[in-house]
Amino acid sequence: MPTAPPAPARPRRLGEHGLAWAFLLPSVVVFALFTAYPLGRTLYLSAHANDLFGAPSRYVGLKHYTDLLASAEFRDTLLTTALFVLLTVIPGVLGALAVVLLLGGRIRGVRLLRSAFALPFAFSVASASVVFSVFYNPASGVLNGLLSQFHLGPVGWLTDTRYALLSVAASTVWMNLGYNVLVLSAGIGSIPDEITEAARLDGASGLRLARSVTVPLLGPSLFFLVVVSTVNALQGFGQIHVLTRGGPDGSTRTLVYSVYQKAFAYGSSDFGTASAQAVVLLVVVLACTAVQFGVLERKVHYA
Repeated sequence: MPTAPPAPARPRRLGEHGLAWAFLLPSVVVFALFTAYPLGRTLYLSAHANDLFGAPSRYVGLKHYTDLLASAEFRDTLLTTALFVLLTVIPGVLGALAVVLLLGGRIRGVRLLRSAFALPFAFSVASASVVFSVFYNPASGVLNGLLSQFHLGPVGWLTDTRYALLSVAASTVWMNLGYNVLVLSAGIGSIPDEITEAARLDGASGLRLARSVTVPLLGPSLFFLVVVSTVNALQGFGQIHVLTRGGPDGSTRTLVYSVYQKAFAYGSSDFGTASAQAVVLLVVVLACTAVQFGVLERKVHYA
């Protein structure tokens, strides 16, 4: 007895495709409005000169980029940005690692200490920066008060070009410490107890256990923190704006803060140069991320 031919599946597939696009539509709209359009607008502005009100006036091609490459101020800004990244990422990650390893020991009140070290994660950048501005105050700050107890003169933590970048970096490390501790604590919690116990039975303990077992197994968490901390440092703005506003004498002017100064600060509206700097910042972020994935990820051990 002949069987009836199967029903065509094309309408069903079209319906499934339509439903899939309906679910994707909100994400596509958000991506277009907040990522694709701003990026395209930035590229457009970087290739145009602008009038006094910031409106694009004429096409100039790559002139803004060539002017940046020839600018000594821009090169100093790139150097300051690189130093700021090094001064925040390396101490931030290594400091959190040291804290987590110490808290992993069997000491009294370890839960209270974990909460205390994770506390900076609850502070916003603005509020934490205001607190540090009080610490760094040259006349009534806590740090200079401590120095006076040792008969040492006051230090211009935020007004001296020798200390300003270090001071901003130190506050940034403290702000990031809580998040880094939480991530590494979760990484240590995911290490199987069998591995640690086997290492202890083989005679590993203390620094040897941390160096040979704990740190290698924390590789994915450390790699994640290095990448995220680098991106955050390259985009750091709030603490610089509150503490130094890029000064003194441009010693804390990073690339992202230079974009702000060119586009908005003090009535400026040089959107062409600011957009070119923003594109350079994007390239720097992508390059750093690519290098980290190409070099560091190869040394990461995924259990």
